[in-house]
Parts: sequence; structure tokens; C-alpha cells
Amino acid sequence: MKIEKINRIAGLFVVISSFMTAQRPMSLSDCEEVFQKNNLQLLAEQYNINMADADILQAKIWELPQLSGQINAYNPEDKKIFDIAHAKGAQVTQLIYMGGKKKNEIAFAKSNKELAQLQFSQLLIDLRAQLRTAYFNLYYENLKLENTNKQLGYMNDLLKAYRIQSAKGNVSLKDEVRLQSIVIQLNNDKQGINKNILEQQRNLKVLTGIAEDIEPLLSDTEAMEILASQPFGDDEDLKRKALENNADYQYYLKLIDNSKLYAQWQKSLNVPDLNVGAGWDQNGGTFKNEVNLMVGIPLPLWKANQGNVEKANYTIQQNQKNAAYRKLDLETQVESAFKAWKNQYDQLAEIKTTDLDDMNLVYNGMLKNFRNRNVSLIEFTDFMESYRQTALQIYDMKNEVIRSMELLNQLVQTKIFY
Repeated sequence: MKIEKINRIAGLFVVISSFMTAQRPMSLSDCEEVFQKNNLQLLAEQYNINMADADILQAKIWELPQLSGQINAYNPEDKKIFDIAHAKGAQVTQLIYMGGKKKNEIAFAKSNKELAQLQFSQLLIDLRAQLRTAYFNLYYENLKLENTNKQLGYMNDLLKAYRIQSAKGNVSLKDEVRLQSIVIQLNNDKQGINKNILEQQRNLKVLTGIAEDIEPLLSDTEAMEILASQPFGDDEDLKRKALENNADYQYYLKLIDNSKLYAQWQKSLNVPDLNVGAGWDQNGGTFKNEVNLMVGIPLPLWKANQGNVEKANYTIQQNQKNAAYRKLDLETQVESAFKAWKNQYDQLAEIKTTDLDDMNLVYNGMLKNFRNRNVSLIEFTDFMESYRQTALQIYDMKNEVIRSMELLNQLVQTKIFY
């Protein structure tokens, strides 16, 4: 009796929760559109590009001219303090960059912006893959929940009837316990499925910025078409496309160019700069109201930036090795993901549509025959346990095929499936 009361309370709580939680039906394209507008990580990453633009602007700015002046503090001849009327002067100087410093600095800043854009592109790809994976996870978890609830509805009614008959002594307690074990297992499945649904809903809310629970709008026909789709090319074609399009790999290639520009900039810093200016002196020079041209340059007795140049050269070599590693890693990931998809696809393809229809037909027939007492309880419970496991496994197999597709799309970053 206590168990029945707990089950009734739990069922009531589920019904109330379903009414309290608003559901928003959305297609996958709807989710992707909202995701690109609302995702906070993308919005935050966009500022890195804006900051790179600001760095380019800053790199184009030259040093400001310097204005200096002097006035007399003490005139020893006339013994006057601050004899400004007879002794003062002023100079204006401007730093002139030599060796292409500004050009190299600007080129390096522009390269940094390209890196920021590639990082944004990779984040967009990764987050979109998370969104799509969560969407399909939720779709199949909902189907699993629907199937489990259907089984639970029948088994709970059957268990209730057996409890009544068991209390009257018409059936054995052993039969009641056998049915109870299946109900417990189904409830355990349901608890796990609900936990997964909550997790996927949380992921979708974070990714899309939508407060309501999302209900996937995906028909059975659309899902079947997605599962049946084939990649555009074999694994070698996919590797080539991945090397051409993968933003993460392109980032490391661009990083080599970026480090070369940085090294070139550091080398140019060894070239001395000019200080050019003009000065006026009222009485302190050879002539009165003397105007002079001033030129200043550091003496290049040693390379003042030699350490940074050497460090920049090592950075080039390091980035070349990192890019080579990324290429190998990307190729092996694509190959592995393609094989995983092929194995999962072939495994699912072995289960024909007719087989699934037959399984449902047998399920309905087993229920009918058990009601008509044409099937024993042991046969019935054995079948129900097998059906329960098989139904969940088929949904998981379908989801795994789509997850493999999404991984390949994420790695190659061009249209591979559907």
C-alpha cells in the first residue's frame, strides 16, 4: 500500500510539473538561428575581434611630437632671477621610425585579428555541434520516455490486478513479485531517461538563451532521412576537406605566419630611429633669435633587441611543429570518426524497417495473447524484459549514428551529411 501511495504521489508530481514547465516547440534550424543571436559565449568571443581592430588602430598611431622649452633661472650679469625677457628658448622634436617598424607592427596586428577571427569560427563550430548533439539527444530521449511510459502504463495496471488477485489467493505471490521487478526496472529506466532529458534541456537553454524547455520538432520521416544520408566523399576526401576548412588547424597555420611577422617586427626594432626637430633660442646661441635643426640617432654599438629576435625565431619553429602535430591529429580524428560512423551505420542498417514493425507487432500480439491467457506469465515477463532492453538499444543506436555524423561535420567543417 505504501508503494502504491508513493507511485500515485510521484505520478501526480510529474503531471503538475509538466503543466508548470512551459514547452517551446522548435525545429533544429530555429534553434540554430536563436543560438547565433543569443549565445553569450559567441557574443563575448566577438569582442576579441573588436579588440584586435583596436590594436590595429593603435599600431598605426605614431609617437606624439615633443615640445620643450627653457627660460632663464638666474642672470649672473644683471643679477636677475627669471630674466625671461632676455633669455628663453623652445624646441619641437618628432620620433621618425626607421627600418619599417610601423609597417611590421601593423602587419602583426592585422595577423592577430585573423587569428581572433579563426578562434571565433572554431568556437562557433564547436558550440553549434554541441547544440545539434543536444537537440538529437533530447529527441531520442523523448522517444525512449514515450516508449517506457507506454510499457509502464500497461505493467502498472497488470501489477495492480495481480495484487488484488494475490490478496485473494488466486495467484501466487511469486507472480506478483515477478511483475513488480519489471515495473521497478521500467521506473529505473524512466528515472535515467528523465535525468538525461533534464541535462539536455539545460544544455539547450544555455546554448540558445531560451528560458523555456525546448520540444524538438522533428518528424519520423525527417529523422529517417537524416539517418539514411551518406557522406559526400570517402575518408581521404574528408581528410583533404578538413585540412582546407578546419578553423582550428587553419589557426595553427596562420600562427606560423603570425610568428614570422612578429620576428620581422622584432628585427626591425634593432634599426635606430631618428629624432628630428627644430629649436629656437633667444640669446643662448651664436646668434640672437637663433633657429636650429636638430637630428638625433642612437649609436648602434650593439643590437639592443637581439634576445627578442632569437626568441621570436624559436617561436616560429615551435609553431611549425605544433601545426604538423595538429595536421596529424586532425587526419587521424577524421579517419577514426569516419570508421565509427560506418560501423554504427552498418550495424543499424542490419535492422530492417520490417524487423522493427515485426517487433511492435509481436509486442502487441504478446499483450493480446497474455490477456487471453494464451501465454504464460514467465513467457510474458521474459519477452517484456527483452523488449524493454531492445527498444532502448535501438534508440541509442540511432542517436549514436547521428552523433558520429555531427562529429564528422564538426571536424571537416563543410557539408558532409544532409
